[in-house]
Amino acid sequence: MTIAPIGFGGKGFNIAIYIANRPPIDSYPQLNTLHGLAAGELAHITANCSNHWRKVFNVYAKFLLALDNTIETDCALFMRREITRWQDYRDKNLLQSHSREALLFSPPDLANTNAIHIIAGKTYANDFNLNIELTWLDNYFAINKQYNLIVSPYLDYRQLSNARIEQLANLVKLCLSR
Repeated sequence: MTIAPIGFGGKGFNIAIYIANRPPIDSYPQLNTLHGLAAGELAHITANCSNHWRKVFNVYAKFLLALDNTIETDCALFMRREITRWQDYRDKNLLQSHSREALLFSPPDLANTNAIHIIAGKTYANDFNLNIELTWLDNYFAINKQYNLIVSPYLDYRQLSNARIEQLANLVKLCLSR
């Protein structure tokens, strides 16, 4: 069964991070589609919500830079856009309709094998009852290469530190090498 993605990002996403909460402003709590953020919309969310959302977006952008440095491709996010700082990517491209990433509030569609699925948080992963085998690599990360699924710490500086961001980027590379 195909699950329609709900959240922020581009329709052609190949990286999806799933989180349990949504920005509590505007129409975001009722959002039922995949919505590409418009220019300035991310800044609007961070200005009108708690510091939590700034951290989520910052950590996501840092992860994408780490991923770009880990995987050499012809269409690398930062190289293609001539962006070298995660802050610039966050402000100009993150989760927009043309982007290749998504931040989703819906369950993962494991039938979509063209995407890497990253569930942010062990507890949230357990909420899905996915009925697939996860290999726990340590206290922070689990993986199922068959479904391109990774369970990672939540997008917060303390939980997903720079070292763990690098580890997550390497796990994505591992999924892609199957």
